[in-house]
Amino acid sequence: MGREDRRRRMRIVRRKIGAAVLPLVAPSFLRRLSSSWNVRRIGSANLDRARAHTGCLATMWHGRMLVPMRAHANLGMKVLVSPSDDGSLVNSMLSRFGYGTVRGSSNKSPARAIREMLGELEKGATVVITPDGPRGPRHRVNPGPAWMSRATGFPILPCGFVCDRAWHLRSWDHFTIPKWGARVALVYGEPFTVARDATDDEVRKATEEMQRRMFAAEEEGFRSLGVEHDW
Repeated sequence: MGREDRRRRMRIVRRKIGAAVLPLVAPSFLRRLSSSWNVRRIGSANLDRARAHTGCLATMWHGRMLVPMRAHANLGMKVLVSPSDDGSLVNSMLSRFGYGTVRGSSNKSPARAIREMLGELEKGATVVITPDGPRGPRHRVNPGPAWMSRATGFPILPCGFVCDRAWHLRSWDHFTIPKWGARVALVYGEPFTVARDATDDEVRKATEEMQRRMFAAEEEGFRSLGVEHDW
């Protein structure tokens, strides 16, 4: 066996070990780390108003998934998670914090994921979607939430979750991990709905508006923390 083959096999072994160990270690680490964060909420009335609508579609950037995880634990929220191996790790983390998940993406099992999300919305759940996920590009949104709002009448709640200091992974989404003692801002934008008779062009404009509001929510959060945005 050549050197390159041995290196390839070692990389596979390390990935398998990581996939087995991380789901056991990461939730405990995150609980301790997140307990040190100083969390402020902005626009909580918008969250309450959207959730009072029976169900709602909350949107956030893929790279911010860790930031609000503890703050929203055990609230009955459902998160759309990719069926990939990375999604399996996220699924394990979310379940430890009391979230439900819907497995699917625009590439794999989209019809089943849509049916599950619609079912959860009709039961009154908040369904969390990362419209630039699961593979990016970063901050490039897909029209899924706007389409679902048009089809169902449920509101979209654009969110921004930021912190004043963090580690960032070298991944496409610049994944954010707030550091020990970080100040965190959870910003809930004003919810809006897409009319059931909206044209495809109006759905496109609603998607652009969702993106604008998500950026605005993050900008408000960074301003409240007195730091520059990180994108």
